[in-house]
Amino acid sequence: MRQHVKFIILLLLAVLILWWFGRNLVTDWSDVGRSLASADWRLLAAGIAAVSITYLQRAYRWRTLLAPLTKAGLRPLFAATTVGFGAVFLFGRMGEVVRPVVLPLYDRRVKPTGSFVTIMVERLCDVVAIVVLFAVNLLWFPAPPGRETQLASIRTAGLILLILTAMGVACLVWFERRSKSVIPWLDVRFKRWRFVPNRLAHALTHLLEQLAAALTILADSRELARTIAWTSIIWIFNTLANWLVILAFHLPFGLRENIFVMGWSLVGSLVPTPGGAAGAFHAATAAGLIFLNRPDLDANKSAAIAIMLHLVAFAPAVVWGLYYFLRGDVSFKRLQELTTAEEIEHSIEKDDEPGVINETMSNELNAVGVSD
Repeated sequence: MRQHVKFIILLLLAVLILWWFGRNLVTDWSDVGRSLASADWRLLAAGIAAVSITYLQRAYRWRTLLAPLTKAGLRPLFAATTVGFGAVFLFGRMGEVVRPVVLPLYDRRVKPTGSFVTIMVERLCDVVAIVVLFAVNLLWFPAPPGRETQLASIRTAGLILLILTAMGVACLVWFERRSKSVIPWLDVRFKRWRFVPNRLAHALTHLLEQLAAALTILADSRELARTIAWTSIIWIFNTLANWLVILAFHLPFGLRENIFVMGWSLVGSLVPTPGGAAGAFHAATAAGLIFLNRPDLDANKSAAIAIMLHLVAFAPAVVWGLYYFLRGDVSFKRLQELTTAEEIEHSIEKDDEPGVINETMSNELNAVGVSD
């Protein structure tokens, strides 16, 4: 019941932001429609293809991150990735938990805890990539006419983000190197704290052990190089997809402008509303485009581009998710259940039983045939 209330609240928030977006940034919806209709469908199709390829690339990177823990099949990884991103579109950021919970159902060699910690490492890789991309781009980004003061503030914010990201990576490196002493120390503290249930203390310790194992990629130059390579490739394709959509609206954008707008889109995507940060993504992206203060880019055209960027980003995942729905591999109701705290806790607890998996969930998948 609590999960449904949270979903309704976030849905109302998305509606509120969309209403604000339509009321304050859009002056003529017919003009938005004309901009959408005039977009080059060939470039839009190329953008969708580029986004689709990133899902396969993410599956390869996920397999690299899981390598220190266990083997995993590429097909289950791709299935879990696409279903997970489809869940993000349906439920907002709470849908992020679907990927690590679904993967052990597709590939029994993968334990839920290992799946969760590798997703954490993956998100860190993506955050580092986009922060570095955005912050470095700001060093050479020319100030739009009349935006000099605002750009200086944005550069400061970008520098702060870069420093915080570097500090976060340094903490993880320290944890990986000291994990053999840090984890036992924390385990003792967890058990002494009366407000921490024994079951939760055990789960936290186990989670930290798996995280330390996943972070061994930081000490393995070969695995680290592969992870960096896949992350770089993923964001090259993401940048290309974003750029193709903008070019489809007949705007002669360069790489710097494209990356600048991507940074704004990222801020909007952090809002955990259903529809893949619906409303917030559109408002932030349109604001970034308007900030450029270009004579060939008004508020209505900015809104049209924001709408299309959002559709291109999530359309492939929704299509693949629909494919798995039609196959009967996973249901909408089951996706809702997978986003609950109780389901996550239950999945992690199952990690303590080697070779055991939730039979009810396994039967629902009914030997989907995606494992290698």
